[in-house]
Amino acid sequence: MEPIIQESEPPETPEPEATRRDADVTESSRANRGWWDRNADEYQIEHGTFLGDDRFVWGPEGLDEVEAELLGPPDDLKGKDVLEIGAGAAQCSRWLAAQGARPVALDLSHRQLQHALRIGGGVPLVEADAGALPFADGSFDLACSAYGALPFVADPVRVLKDVHRVLRPGGRFVFSVTHPMRWAFPDEPGPEGLSVAASYFDRTPYVEQDEKGGAVYVEHHRTVGDRVRDVVAGGFRLVDLVEPEWPAWNTQEWGGWSPLRGNLIPGTAIFVCVRD
Repeated sequence: MEPIIQESEPPETPEPEATRRDADVTESSRANRGWWDRNADEYQIEHGTFLGDDRFVWGPEGLDEVEAELLGPPDDLKGKDVLEIGAGAAQCSRWLAAQGARPVALDLSHRQLQHALRIGGGVPLVEADAGALPFADGSFDLACSAYGALPFVADPVRVLKDVHRVLRPGGRFVFSVTHPMRWAFPDEPGPEGLSVAASYFDRTPYVEQDEKGGAVYVEHHRTVGDRVRDVVAGGFRLVDLVEPEWPAWNTQEWGGWSPLRGNLIPGTAIFVCVRD
């Protein structure tokens, strides 16, 4: 185990080919586990300062759970069992623990969880697939996922049903994903990212594949309507859909997210769901 950031250059590998094709549950899971393991160090170097060690940020806009209270008022989190899905280095879980909650941080990537160990904080860490949660029915009061799992899975309803299963009645699941509208635009932060380049209605996954045609990264597109139907099919009741506006203080670019685009089109969608 090497719970440190590696800044040395990785071995040279051929650049993957970007394409659009089908990718099933197994291929998507395998590809994204490998991608996050390979890229966790770079991700934490590039975004670790913005994310902090113990902040709960819902997306590149910088919406903070301190102000959003999408999981409920901070005082109400005390004593709650909370599952964070796609936790990365468990920054959100550390914030939850500081409010008196009892979080568990789950991620598909072993390397991301090594960064959680590097930062510390004593939060329980679990390496597992979001579609096969290793917990008993009714184990948690709340669940959350800030850009974790849902954009990368081929069967989001499977994930939602399993989250529903591990939540207690009245439990809340809040998750953020890339705003579906972004699928139609190039993933560029500048002016070239402001013109529609593809069909919003094309659900064909974005796949990066190696020279043998094996997927090394997969991202799945759902329209807004698809996401709402997925939530309902998963057994949840949708109580809010938040589209954070880009704040004046945030001058950073993060991939295709930028002040230029953020002031014109939404970049993140946050779904607030309740298990009745």
